[in-house]
Amino acid sequence: MKIQVRSEDTLEYYGQLFAVPLVLIIDANLDSNPEQLQVGQTIYIPGYKTSTYSIRHGETIADLTNFYQLEKDALLLLNQTTDFDNLSTGEDILIPSRITHNIVNPKAHYDYSQLQLDLKALVDYYPFIQKRQVGDSVLKKSLDELQIGMGERKVQINASFHANEWITTCIFMQFLNDYLRALVDRDKISGVQALTLYEQSQLFAIPMVNPDGVDLVLNGPPIDLHQHLISLNKGNMDFSGWKANIRGVDLNKQFPANWEFEKKRKPSKPGPRDFLGYTPISEPETKAMAKLALQDDYDRLLSLHTQGKEIYWGYEGLEPPESAILAQDFAVASGYEAVQYVDSFVGYKDWFIQEFRKPGFTIELGIGQNPLPISQFDEIYADMQPLLVRALR
Repeated sequence: MKIQVRSEDTLEYYGQLFAVPLVLIIDANLDSNPEQLQVGQTIYIPGYKTSTYSIRHGETIADLTNFYQLEKDALLLLNQTTDFDNLSTGEDILIPSRITHNIVNPKAHYDYSQLQLDLKALVDYYPFIQKRQVGDSVLKKSLDELQIGMGERKVQINASFHANEWITTCIFMQFLNDYLRALVDRDKISGVQALTLYEQSQLFAIPMVNPDGVDLVLNGPPIDLHQHLISLNKGNMDFSGWKANIRGVDLNKQFPANWEFEKKRKPSKPGPRDFLGYTPISEPETKAMAKLALQDDYDRLLSLHTQGKEIYWGYEGLEPPESAILAQDFAVASGYEAVQYVDSFVGYKDWFIQEFRKPGFTIELGIGQNPLPISQFDEIYADMQPLLVRALR
């Protein structure tokens, strides 16, 4: 919600007037000097939207403040007036409304287009989020990142490395929405004050690493690539099992962590799954993810995958002691099994552990056969919310 600064207004006063933590208002207005607000400048208030209301016969400002549970000055500020003593029937005024519902609909047809709509809505309503494009897919869809928080600990969480694991994006977007609402409402999430997480950690969220692949699974092949993709899919018109990017490269088997060894036992040509590519980090998506890890100095990394209800946390004995503690805490929070080593290499978390000797995790959400049905959403989310909260602590 946008308001215009009046003489003598302060960000602290806005926080009190709308019951929003001051730190969130400051972070939503980074271009403003909190100590020198200018009359008439625009300020963003997180967690609110505006609606237009037509005055009914005999209605007073007291009626409106009582009904909407607002301070009178909130209405005066939004409508830029000092006179509400003579309201006219049919007169339109703006009402500030606190957002009490989810912006994200995680059970929708959650392709790239739906993600873009939800990202825009979250940034509009919670403008203390910092959104940036961190790369492109093969088909030039943007790889987007949300940064949330101000703490020293840097935590990257990503989803949908694999196309047919698109439900991980749904789960993660639901978590982001719940976290943002809890922040504005000074509420807890999984028993932890959300503001404490915000002050302790910076969350770097990449909700969809493989947008081309997700769209292929959910919407079918683009017209101009139709025959080529059917050929890569061994003549099969059903792309629901496709894991790779649009070029048939498995993005989570692209990283130089025992890459030459793994190459010998995986497919040698592009296809729906498991092809490592002809060289490591050859794809635009993996180039972007590698660059992020190298430049942003994360303290922890979580990759969300499906399925198996397992937490993979080791790589070749290179993981630090903290990894075991976190893995056990994640297991307790989610009910999943913590597994140190598996016969699998070349993944993003493997490379992260190898390069930085910091905690990295592959979380295998849910159980069954990929793609997991959206009917599992509620159960998976109940397991994941406390785990993701622990990741930020």
